[in-house]
Order: sequence, then structure tokens, then C-alpha cells
Amino acid sequence: MKRLAALALPALVLLPQAALAHPGHGEAAGLVHGFLHPVSGADHVLAMVAVGLLAGLRGGRALWALPASFLALMAVGAGLGMAGFALPLAEAGIALSVVAFGLAAVFGLRLPLAALGALVGGFAVFHGYAHGAEMPETASGLVYGLGFLAGTALLHAVGLGLGLVAAGTRRTVMAPMLGGTVAVLGVALLASHF
Repeated sequence: MKRLAALALPALVLLPQAALAHPGHGEAAGLVHGFLHPVSGADHVLAMVAVGLLAGLRGGRALWALPASFLALMAVGAGLGMAGFALPLAEAGIALSVVAFGLAAVFGLRLPLAALGALVGGFAVFHGYAHGAEMPETASGLVYGLGFLAGTALLHAVGLGLGLVAAGTRRTVMAPMLGGTVAVLGVALLASHF
């Protein structure tokens, strides 16, 4: 079980259609397409699973507070994107979130829960912005938004499961390994934007 959980995150990264979550790859509309946006992009998958991982490692109120913070502020970011606001370096912000969440898992970042929620939520704005900005004009904002919120919640649940398993191992190997994998892949994503 532990080995299976340890392999789940890297397996998600290797999804063959990982690059299809961004503009120029066909029309995205409706609930299904909204759902597919976060689950088909490596950057979103890594960050959203990592939020669940952090919540699972932290335990207690973080189990619901970190994913809720991410979802709420991601919705705000989506609104900004749908409204046409410009958010400079959004893709770099998304990649940086992957690095930050991975490092937080590696080092067992013990910020107060409110501060950790603010960190997670702050980066969620970039993810939401990407979802909102890439929504086609023909899609229903509500239905598309419900889709990407559901996809994000699913990824948080996967990370939460990994985090709970890793926390049960007393963080000896699994948490740093998972966090390190996320951080290294985040650095690679970040490097691709420069």
C-alpha cells in the first residue's frame, strides 16, 4: 500500500496529455472540459495533489482548511481571468507554486495554519486565473467553473490520501520523497518559462 501511494504522484505526472491543459489545444467547454483542465496539466496536477499532501501531513483542521482555501481563492482567480484582467507571469506563478508546495512537504513547513492557508490560497489565484482566462466565450462560466472545481477537489483528495499515508510513516522517507519529487518537477516547469 505504501509503495503504491509513493508511486501515485509520479504516475500522475506522466499522463500523456499533460500539455493539453493550456490554450491552443482545442475548444474547452462545459462541465467535462472544465473538469479536464486541472487533471490534464502536469503543473496543475502537481500543485493540487501537493496541497492535499500538505493537508494530510499537517492533519487536524488543515485536512479541510488547506483544500478549502485553495478552492475559494482559485475561484477568485478564475473570476479575474474570465473578466479579462491581466495577471503577469501567471504560468510562472503556477510553476512556482509547485516548487513551494514541494519544499513545504520536504521540510515539514510548520507555519500557523492561517499563514499556510494564505500561502496556498495566494498561489491558487494563479491556477484559477489560468482556468478562467482559458475558458472559451461559448462555455457557461458556472458549469465550466464547477467542472474545474470538481477536478481540483479530486486532485486534493488524491494528495490527501498520500499525505495521510506519509504521515503514518512518521515522515521518515515518504513525505520528503514525495515533496522532493514535486519540488524538482516544479523547478523543471519553472525553468521552462524562462
